[in-house]
Amino acid sequence: MRLIHTSDWHLGQYFFTKSRAAEHQAFLRWLTEQVENHQVDAVIVAGDIFDTGSPPSYARELYNRFVVELQRTGCQLIVLAGNHDSVATLNESRELLSCLNTRVIATVGEDLSEQVLVLNQRNGTPGAVLCAIPFLRPRDLIASQAGQSGSDKQLALQEAIAAHYDALWHAAQAKRDQLGLPLPIIATGHLTTVGVSTSDSVRDIYIGTLDAFPAQAFPPVDYVALGHIHRAQCVAKTEHIRYSGSPIPLSFDELSKAKSVYLLDFDGATLNAI
Repeated sequence: MRLIHTSDWHLGQYFFTKSRAAEHQAFLRWLTEQVENHQVDAVIVAGDIFDTGSPPSYARELYNRFVVELQRTGCQLIVLAGNHDSVATLNESRELLSCLNTRVIATVGEDLSEQVLVLNQRNGTPGAVLCAIPFLRPRDLIASQAGQSGSDKQLALQEAIAAHYDALWHAAQAKRDQLGLPLPIIATGHLTTVGVSTSDSVRDIYIGTLDAFPAQAFPPVDYVALGHIHRAQCVAKTEHIRYSGSPIPLSFDELSKAKSVYLLDFDGATLNAI
């Protein structure tokens, strides 16, 4: 199974008054070429497809055109919402894009099975099980309680996020057992983890409630594909928990940093190469 992990495209971004349309167009063309050259089975976008909840029409056109071009390659696309994305904007085309080998997960619901996806290889056989987790809004997980201190709210949100990951991990294990195949289990996320290196263009997403999520709170999946941090990096000195970073610099302090996507090779449940 061969996957590409990318995130934080921020289509529609203006850097001060400069449009990034040409840069984004070049990146999406390059990404499609990589999918074809490496015979990639699935592309995972871990949040922040768009820069705002109401992206300009050209940004939506770039997104839709990429979906069409990728579909022609036979590669599956998984789109997760980030904190910059509007749930309504992503959901408005979700059913249409499902006909183009694309799954859009914009928010969490009561039915966990909607977030446990089987990723197929190009020959149609199952290649991986995905815990498809978008940006988790506090209101999706916990109810505010009167009299809670700041530290109580922080702990409650951290525990709720960890519980959501754990529930999906167990659901993914059940799906793998049902299939009877030695498949890798992959999780996604769009959040800040403890100890990561950030940049000026990254905004706080859990203001006043959660500074960062501890890496040890992730379940023991085979790979965690993260978004939100714009610098590509490993988390907590692990190889299997990673931020792909943004594909183009989004602030001045990112100019000196190399930009990339991650190409993952799995042999059964074993991650062979990144």
